[in-house]
Amino acid sequence: MAIVPIRLTVPPLLSRYDIDRADELRGDSQALDVAWPGAAVVRIDRKGRFSLVDGALDYALGSDVAESRPADAVFLGRVEDRSVFAVRVLDVAVGGGASSSSDLRLAGLALSETDAAVAAQAIAILNWHASAHFSPVDGAPTEPERGGWVRRNTATGTEEFPRTDAAMITLVHDGGDQVLLGRQAVWPERRFSLFAGFVEPGESLEQCVARELYEEVGVAADEITYVASQPWPFPRSLMLGFTARTARNSALDFRDGEIAEARWFTRDEVRTALEAGDWGSESSDSPLLLPNSISIARAIIEAWVA
Repeated sequence: MAIVPIRLTVPPLLSRYDIDRADELRGDSQALDVAWPGAAVVRIDRKGRFSLVDGALDYALGSDVAESRPADAVFLGRVEDRSVFAVRVLDVAVGGGASSSSDLRLAGLALSETDAAVAAQAIAILNWHASAHFSPVDGAPTEPERGGWVRRNTATGTEEFPRTDAAMITLVHDGGDQVLLGRQAVWPERRFSLFAGFVEPGESLEQCVARELYEEVGVAADEITYVASQPWPFPRSLMLGFTARTARNSALDFRDGEIAEARWFTRDEVRTALEAGDWGSESSDSPLLLPNSISIARAIIEAWVA
């Protein structure tokens, strides 16, 4: 039977809005200083939380955050011709009325495509800064430059650039109407998802898919096919979605101990689970709970069901 490639009808949630990153402005300190007072500023705390107003991302006015542009403010780019910055704060300020605080995992579905993309970019770049205050080469302090997109070694002048960790996430199918899903040991019963892992040095994406599937569930896979990607700022990853085929009678072997349970599900069972909700639907009596829609995992599962 010919395998029909999975295609997403729309990009994953965090990949739907293309921010104008305005790279030409990053090295222009004067232009960034001029833009700061009227800029939109998203504030992120150490746990990746931000404030919301009426369910939307709460942007502060630059001049209300600081009189002049802080050295650690990151220039994200321009959204609808307005400059946008991100800053790290100790605690997210929440006012009265309809304001609240949340994080991207919980609030992502309620955000607009623009706000979701801004929040993902802000969290990822600020997470890098939080771990890059000292050079990994000689331990010398580093300072942010180019609008927060470079850190310079204060001793040698060497530039350090933001780090993004590549990770694959794979839907395993039998070439027909069944899909293999796994439950990590730390997850509650009934919660299943795709198989994922980080790409190792000297490894292609396809090699990573094959290795992770063998390590996690002991299966050999073929027909490894790329589907789509999505930023995943937890802390600063890029999720690369794939599908892979394996035989349904393959013996499962949880070799690395990360997966506690893996089961084959029919297309109808997965469709019913999608209709029942997601991991947040704890009241659901569905025997299968799937990731929520902020995750590329759910987007790939929905595309496979369709």
